[in-house]
Formats: sequence, C-alpha cells, structure tokens
Amino acid sequence: MKVIVHAVNFTVDRKLVDFIQERMDKLDKYYDKIVSSEVFLKVDNVSEKENKIVELKIHVPGDDFLVKKQCKSFEEATDQCAEAAERLLMKRKEKIRAHT
Repeated sequence: MKVIVHAVNFTVDRKLVDFIQERMDKLDKYYDKIVSSEVFLKVDNVSEKENKIVELKIHVPGDDFLVKKQCKSFEEATDQCAEAAERLLMKRKEKIRAHT
C-alpha cells in the first residue's frame, strides 16, 4: 500500500517512517481494497506531555476514513490510529458483505 507521511513543521526520522509504513501495511489484511493512506504528524505546542498528534487518512474506493489520535509518542499514536482504522475497515467490509 502506498503510504505518504507528512511531518508538519519538523523533519521526520527514517526509523519513524519505516515504523509507520510497516504498521499501515498490516491494514491490508483487514481490507484489501485500500488505495493509499496519508499520515500527518504534528506536535502540539502545549505544556502537556501528550502533545504528539497523528492523523491517518485512508483512501478506499468510494470513501475516505480519517482517524486522529494524540499521545506521548508518535509510535503510540500511530498504533492507536491503526487499531481504530482496523475496526473501521472491518465494519466497512461487513457492510459490503451484507449488501452482496
């Protein structure tokens, strides 16, 4: 699956990009019609420790899914986004299966 990573106002390190790519590739086993996904990494300028924001946009035929999570680290937020996306994709698959 094609994954585009956007780091807003900072440069992203290669290990994080690889981690995100690996995590997004696992989504293919839940729904095989994913066209691409975009991941937006942002740092919120607040005094709290949980200031890393990950927005995951998944493009599937006829629809787009958007998941947003805020955590202490980008890895943790990416994992939570991916888990939420897994649930969304499974619901979508069930819905399509019910119509056929």
